[in-house]
Amino acid sequence: MAFARTCSVALVGVEGVVVEVQADLEPGVAAFTLVGLPDKSLTESRDRVRAAVVNSGNAWPQKKLTVGLSPASVPKGGSGFDLAVACAVLGAAERIDPRTLADVVMIGELGLDGRVLPVRGVLPAVLAAADAGYDQVVVPEHAAAEAALVPGISVLGVRSLRQLIAVLTDEPVPEEDPDTDTSRTTPTTPGGFAGTLATIGAPDTTAAHHDLSEVVGQIAARTALEVAAAGGHHLFLQGPPGAGKTMLAERLPSIMPPLTQKESLEVTAVHSVAGTLPPGRPLVETPPYCAPHHSATMQSLVGGGPGLPRPGAVSLAHRGVLFLDEAPEFSAKALDALRQPLESGHVVVARAAGVVQLPARFQLILAANPCPCGRCTLLGETSSCTPGAIRRYQGRLSGPLLDRVDLKVEVEPVTRADLTATVHRGESTRQVADRVRQARERAAARLTGTPWTTNSHIPGHELRTRWYPAPGALHEAEHDLERGLLTARGLDRVLRIAWTVADLSGRDRPDANDVNLALHLRTGIPRGTPMAIAP
Repeated sequence: MAFARTCSVALVGVEGVVVEVQADLEPGVAAFTLVGLPDKSLTESRDRVRAAVVNSGNAWPQKKLTVGLSPASVPKGGSGFDLAVACAVLGAAERIDPRTLADVVMIGELGLDGRVLPVRGVLPAVLAAADAGYDQVVVPEHAAAEAALVPGISVLGVRSLRQLIAVLTDEPVPEEDPDTDTSRTTPTTPGGFAGTLATIGAPDTTAAHHDLSEVVGQIAARTALEVAAAGGHHLFLQGPPGAGKTMLAERLPSIMPPLTQKESLEVTAVHSVAGTLPPGRPLVETPPYCAPHHSATMQSLVGGGPGLPRPGAVSLAHRGVLFLDEAPEFSAKALDALRQPLESGHVVVARAAGVVQLPARFQLILAANPCPCGRCTLLGETSSCTPGAIRRYQGRLSGPLLDRVDLKVEVEPVTRADLTATVHRGESTRQVADRVRQARERAAARLTGTPWTTNSHIPGHELRTRWYPAPGALHEAEHDLERGLLTARGLDRVLRIAWTVADLSGRDRPDANDVNLALHLRTGIPRGTPMAIAP
């Protein structure tokens, strides 16, 4: 009997589980059996691995072959096990010394000609390997930069099975035709494993940058956008077509602070599993922006798909912005599915194949017209919508969903004077982003020693009992609560907004003007205070 083992990783959502790949050869009729709860794509690896081994110049063992994936209780899928299966088989056939395979994690798909092809989820897989105590991983060459983001891991990026066999057997490494995309090639050290690349995290000079100074007028909406960025608040923009709702939403990520190292790894892991990492950019350093079409299903928003659920739009917008344009046109079921992740910061998707928890700490931006035709609020325009049609249209956004949105702003039509003005243009993205950064730093300093970093994440009870506004500052808000204009949750959200306004203004705690501005941004009712932030 001949036996060899190596390791790979099974992904459950965005979490990885290290799987031991065992190969056993016994005398008998030649057969290849794969056990351990594989899915269809993994079962097909038997044919891919056999062809890859033969086309790499190695003999396929003509014996009874059994490959086991342990633990057998964990569902396993995808083509990322191919490389580990091939090496385990070659180890059992004594083509490779089994001792060199036992402590190496291998991730990669094999082509029929022996090429090692990239797969999704390399970063979370390598993170799981590092957490399990492994320090050597083998990945496709294109994914080596992504894998090298994990500290303390030696990464070997290979182009083909032939190269990997040569490295493991101390033979001369054969030359392989380079990939046409040379921006993602990974040099290796003489020992075979690559270190961290110096090019990781390089700025993307080709990305389009939207500057906030391009938005004319819209003082109230610009103020709400700045408050949303500084405090991590959700925002609802309502106004006629062409007023600039989409322009404002597109510029929110540019005024938000860059992601921290921990946040970057979280976001990159999600996009790696989803297969949406941009070429040559293994690390996501800026807040992501996701704007699904209004025909998106509930599964595409919160996650789903056959087998184990895959990340949806709420997870792709993790630590960034989820923009729902024409929000009333989304299905009611899809919109109401957002209520849980808005509160918890994650989404739990239960399917027959298992239960997966996916990260979903995002900022929600809703945009809507006031009526189906969008003209009912325009002076001098005749709307074709009846009062009943307007109520039904606005009623598509449920009260419980809107109650979770902190800021609600009416976006007014842009006037001719605003469009033709050559002076007094709005502040640029750089100016606003600098003020937002300072406000975030004030909030983080105040929240030191707590699990929260932004005002929007602080529970209402903690906010009311640990951090107090100025005396008498909440008089107007308490009056609105008594009149039914605010719910208890709404009062907590007003208090969070007021703290954000105070942080932007450089004050130690909110005063009455800060609370009144927060009430205006929350309810849409003017309170006699200026809309612009006054440092």
